[in-house]
Amino acid sequence: MNQAIRSVYEQLREQILTGEFADGEWLREARLATALGTSRTPVRDALRRLHGDGLVELSPNRGAQVTGLARSDVADIFELRALLEGFAARKAAASDDTDVAHLTSLCEAMEAVAAKRVDASNEITDLNMEFHTAVHQASGSMLLPRLLESVIAISLVRHTFHHYDEQELARSFTQHRELVRAITAHDGTWAEAVMVSHLRAARRTVDSVARTPRRIAAGE
Repeated sequence: MNQAIRSVYEQLREQILTGEFADGEWLREARLATALGTSRTPVRDALRRLHGDGLVELSPNRGAQVTGLARSDVADIFELRALLEGFAARKAAASDDTDVAHLTSLCEAMEAVAAKRVDASNEITDLNMEFHTAVHQASGSMLLPRLLESVIAISLVRHTFHHYDEQELARSFTQHRELVRAITAHDGTWAEAVMVSHLRAARRTVDSVARTPRRIAAGE
């Protein structure tokens, strides 16, 4: 990604994540190019990147629209994740094939990125998703990973990490480490409890930054 595209992408991403652009708002290339003092080409490329992040939907001949989730949908997503991922963690703890070293390395990678960069939410999100996916796969179930892939909203995950302060980020990392310890100990009850607590804490963060009584941004 060249510097012009990166600059536009980072500015638009920040405006979406902070709520400057509302849920459902249309982002017009010409207007954005004028506001950002650039041409339409880097704006177009940046919008494609934001679409890949799950922050906007692209519609032919209409432009890009900021994605959003109803608060009731957000609640359902987190509760479904708690149920399914809690079960996945329990099964991963029961397995002798779980790659604990890989989970530990992902914990270390997230902590290292957070320590080095001021705004590392995108990279941490990707590593976090890799960590959770590894737990899903370690369950040994063919069904659970597919179910969770349909439930997890990556834009909501990005939204969550973007709004974490240092204390919340530290809490998330600590819970990841505790989950690895529970899996290593083959304690399914412990692993499930940690995962459920982890996801419900994330939901509280999302609830705390909801911008309106009815809807929150799904761009994380």
